[in-house]
Amino acid sequence: MSLLTVLVVLIVAGLLLWLVNNYIPMDRKIKTILNVVVVIVVIIWLLKAFGLFDSLSNIQL
Repeated sequence: MSLLTVLVVLIVAGLLLWLVNNYIPMDRKIKTILNVVVVIVVIIWLLKAFGLFDSLSNIQL
Protein backbone atom coordinates (compact mmCIF):
# COMPACT_ATOMS: atom_id res chain seq x y z
CA MET A 1 0.00 0.00 0.00
CA SER A 2 1.46 3.31 -1.02
CA LEU A 3 1.98 6.27 1.25
CA LEU A 4 -0.26 8.34 -1.01
CA THR A 5 -3.16 5.92 -0.43
CA VAL A 6 -2.68 6.13 3.33
CA LEU A 7 -2.58 9.92 3.17
CA VAL A 8 -5.74 10.12 1.04
CA VAL A 9 -7.64 7.79 3.36
CA LEU A 10 -6.59 9.80 6.42
CA ILE A 11 -7.64 13.06 4.76
CA VAL A 12 -11.00 11.67 3.65
CA ALA A 13 -11.72 10.16 7.08
CA GLY A 14 -10.80 13.43 8.78
CA LEU A 15 -12.89 15.48 6.38
CA LEU A 16 -15.94 13.24 6.81
CA LEU A 17 -15.59 13.32 10.58
CA TRP A 18 -15.27 17.11 10.51
CA LEU A 19 -18.37 17.41 8.30
CA VAL A 20 -20.39 15.18 10.61
CA ASN A 21 -19.23 17.08 13.70
CA ASN A 22 -20.04 20.49 12.24
CA TYR A 23 -23.14 20.00 10.12
CA ILE A 24 -25.16 17.13 11.58
CA PRO A 25 -26.95 18.05 14.79
CA MET A 26 -26.37 15.35 17.41
CA ASP A 27 -26.00 15.11 21.14
CA ARG A 28 -22.47 15.82 22.33
CA LYS A 29 -22.10 12.34 23.85
CA ILE A 30 -23.00 10.66 20.56
CA LYS A 31 -20.46 12.81 18.69
CA THR A 32 -17.78 11.88 21.21
CA ILE A 33 -18.54 8.17 20.83
CA LEU A 34 -18.52 8.52 17.03
CA ASN A 35 -15.16 10.31 17.13
CA VAL A 36 -13.62 7.64 19.36
CA VAL A 37 -14.92 4.81 17.17
CA VAL A 38 -13.60 6.44 13.98
CA VAL A 39 -10.18 7.06 15.54
CA ILE A 40 -9.95 3.45 16.77
CA VAL A 41 -10.98 2.09 13.35
CA VAL A 42 -8.41 4.29 11.59
CA ILE A 43 -5.65 3.22 14.01
CA ILE A 44 -6.49 -0.46 13.48
CA TRP A 45 -6.55 0.08 9.71
CA LEU A 46 -3.14 1.79 9.85
CA LEU A 47 -1.70 -1.06 11.92
CA LYS A 48 -2.99 -3.57 9.38
CA ALA A 49 -1.76 -1.46 6.46
CA PHE A 50 1.79 -1.38 7.83
CA GLY A 51 1.70 -5.03 8.91
CA LEU A 52 1.97 -4.34 12.62
CA PHE A 53 -1.43 -5.74 13.58
CA ASP A 54 -0.40 -9.33 12.86
CA SER A 55 2.75 -8.87 14.89
CA LEU A 56 0.76 -7.59 17.86
CA SER A 57 -1.69 -10.50 17.70
CA ASN A 58 1.17 -13.01 17.97
CA ILE A 59 2.38 -11.65 21.31
CA GLN A 60 1.72 -14.04 24.17
CA LEU A 61 1.67 -12.95 27.79
